[in-house]
Amino acid sequence: MLTSRPPTCRHNLKEQLPITSTLRIFQSIAPAAPSPSHTRLLFLLYRATDFVVPGPSKVQTSYTPNDGTPKVTHLVHNFEECGGVAMGMYNQDKSIEDSAHSSFQMAPSKGWPLYLGTKNTILKKCDGHFKENFQEIHDKQYKSQSEAQKIWYEQRLINDMVAQAMKLEGGFTWACENHDGDVQLDSVAQGFGSLGMMTSVLICPDGKTVEAEAAHGTVTRHCRMHQKAQETSTNPSLSVFAWTRGLAHRAKLDNNKEPGSFAKAFEEVCFETIEAGFMTKGLAACVKVLSNMQHSDHFMNTSSILQHIYSGLWFHPHISFSDSPCHPLIRTLVITLSPLR
Repeated sequence: MLTSRPPTCRHNLKEQLPITSTLRIFQSIAPAAPSPSHTRLLFLLYRATDFVVPGPSKVQTSYTPNDGTPKVTHLVHNFEECGGVAMGMYNQDKSIEDSAHSSFQMAPSKGWPLYLGTKNTILKKCDGHFKENFQEIHDKQYKSQSEAQKIWYEQRLINDMVAQAMKLEGGFTWACENHDGDVQLDSVAQGFGSLGMMTSVLICPDGKTVEAEAAHGTVTRHCRMHQKAQETSTNPSLSVFAWTRGLAHRAKLDNNKEPGSFAKAFEEVCFETIEAGFMTKGLAACVKVLSNMQHSDHFMNTSSILQHIYSGLWFHPHISFSDSPCHPLIRTLVITLSPLR
């Protein structure tokens, strides 16, 4: 699900759920950086079997009902002159329903409308099934909540949603299928400068279980450089936000305001650091549009920007190191990140 924030909001999240019970949401955490829109992306995941058809043949797909009724077979394609490729893709009703519930819980929590992007004009059965399930769940369980918050749910064609995401100022949530989300994720991320400005959270339909991670995974090239004792310029924002998103959710579950306030303050420090002009090479290249940049003049290495963030924590008005139970957590996080050069 892709969600787009209003211009005054700082970041957008992308969540993804496991195929049977969860939804993945990616959210950009960009501060005042160039951006086409502030958007939240929710992915509806699927699995598939793909294969090469070696020569002329018929490719069919079938299902055998467990109730003993006859098997049903559909012709996919008759490869008459040569071979090719084929794919079988599926998604369970339970997964679709769970994704719908996660989407309808996420949008109201942000106060934004929800759009479902599909290609039901072409995939009449598959995407049509998504459309029908989402609409039924919304009308039965979430419509009154949406009306109370003066937000709405709407299904649109994926190509229309792409155009809308480009021209609107933000403030919406977009649920899209995995292949569409994969493409749009990089578009949104590039608008914020890089994948280094986007977080990833896995959230279950009940809203209680989450896993936060860096959207880009391991920065392999930078890791190899670090292993060779070479200097890197890695944006630490994703690592920080993966940690604070988990902490904030824990605070919500425990109804414990202090860790939640600390997580929010920590994120604000990251924003303020970048907005003050302290940034790593990837984002600096986007913002300053310079070539042949030297880190001493235009961008910082990993260690230096971490020191700026750490210093910001010490002087933040809402963080007290002397009496805060979060202090050991801060130390643990900084020790984890500080070996990077």
